[in-house]
Amino acid sequence: MLQQIIALIIIAYFFSRLIWQKQKKEISSNEFIFWFIFWILAACIIVFLKWIDRLVAGIGFSGSGIEVLLYISIVVLFYFIFRLRLKIERIEKNITKIVREISLKDKK
Repeated sequence: MLQQIIALIIIAYFFSRLIWQKQKKEISSNEFIFWFIFWILAACIIVFLKWIDRLVAGIGFSGSGIEVLLYISIVVLFYFIFRLRLKIERIEKNITKIVREISLKDKK
């Protein structure tokens, strides 16, 4: 129970920072919505952890709910890393194309 309270306090801190960044216009509305939903879901998962444990046991997993959530989060993180890598590669190609065009214009 103490761990859940500490986790909820940490989430409340991040949530307050999120609101502060939105008020200072340091993040866009889309980023705000994404992180708002993320932190709300994280808080809900912590609050309903016992229910998640029962659900996971009912599905047939041998681990606790938090372990299954950890495995899912690792998969999601790898997916985001993959998407980020693709985006960086696309940006690098665009930069190369722009630099090539600029150098050809300067040569003429």
